[in-house]
Amino acid sequence: MIHHRWVVLLLVWAGASVLQWCLYAVQRRTRDASTVDVGWGVSLAAAAIFCAAVSPGDASHRILIGLLPALESLRLALLVVRRLGHGEDSRYADLRTRWAARGREQVSFAVFFQAQAAIIPILSLPFVLAAFNHTGRLEPVEWAGAALWLVAVVFETLADRQLARFRADPANKGKTLRTGLWATSRHPNYFFQTLTWLAYGLIAVAAPWGYLGFVGYVLILVLVLFVSGIPPIEERALRTRGEEFVRYRETTSAFVPWFPKRERRIL
Repeated sequence: MIHHRWVVLLLVWAGASVLQWCLYAVQRRTRDASTVDVGWGVSLAAAAIFCAAVSPGDASHRILIGLLPALESLRLALLVVRRLGHGEDSRYADLRTRWAARGREQVSFAVFFQAQAAIIPILSLPFVLAAFNHTGRLEPVEWAGAALWLVAVVFETLADRQLARFRADPANKGKTLRTGLWATSRHPNYFFQTLTWLAYGLIAVAAPWGYLGFVGYVLILVLVLFVSGIPPIEERALRTRGEEFVRYRETTSAFVPWFPKRERRIL
């Protein structure tokens, strides 16, 4: 067992860094930076399992916080693995174009991959905090976190499947999915993914210093809303789908699922 939280987090960072260097090398060969998302998912899953395995807390807390993030993160990593070889993610293709124009494509990608690794220990705070919880039973707030996680994963998986099914139909090329969960939110998969991080915070809050576990939720929320999630996706959607996406944006909530508005008629 490791009895210092900072040592656990330092080892988590080291493991994530090594993995992302390896995936960066793959990116140089394949010219597909989507591998960074595989590293993200695998690193988080490994971090959760590692924290649960080496921390001195009670087994009930360690099993819960080791199992839930590992299952969700490996699910996301598997989604990315299935897409590899079918073209680079549009977000990274855009970055490649911009960085290549400035003559620093690979240097920028090296920094980008390692930046992803540096975020992993921050996101792992709820894992290590919960895994250091010595209380001999799960608290009600932890059960609430587990219940929230289950609901979030079910709906996130449903949103992902609806999108995959829509994209698999060649007749939908260049169109926008506007049915199912996608009729209530432009990014329901991201919304429910962020709820899993709120769930990890709830599980961690029962431990000493547990409120720090919500840092992961806040960071994910910021990344999704303002950095690497919604902004680049919507920017590309506007370029490729034009007026159709504008109408969708006007009638559909950006993030939180809600009733769609009626489209404005142009006389």
